[in-house]
Amino acid sequence: MTGSRKSKIYFFFEKETKLENRSKLKKFLESIFKRERKDLGSVNLIFCSDRYLRAINKDYLKHDYYTDIVTFGLSAEGEPLAGEIYISVDRVFENAISFRVAREKELHRVIIHGVLHLCGYSDKTKADKNRMTAMEDRYLASYF
Repeated sequence: MTGSRKSKIYFFFEKETKLENRSKLKKFLESIFKRERKDLGSVNLIFCSDRYLRAINKDYLKHDYYTDIVTFGLSAEGEPLAGEIYISVDRVFENAISFRVAREKELHRVIIHGVLHLCGYSDKTKADKNRMTAMEDRYLASYF
């Protein structure tokens, strides 16, 4: 008997967001965790407004500024990865204009960025940021 496997990736919308092919995206994100050799528990992606994410940034990280993404790892060491990825759709779409890229591509880049953070990658130093951007580019190219 073959059954359908339930995804471990969940989407929530504080702000309505056009996100096509959600099933394909969930499978792709799960494949990133697999390629990065990470045991996936569950991940919530919350698409929200600038105002909503700024409040989270301020309350939890003590950063009083707008950002496109905040990622929280929620799993204890040795447990399957669990986390929440908050994405400001407002900021992503403004960045798409600034970077002269399609909104859809910028949104997917930021989603992948959050997944990479959960996998343990950092972007604090210039070298780390360059490595993470290269990985985002590679994963984006394989998705699109």
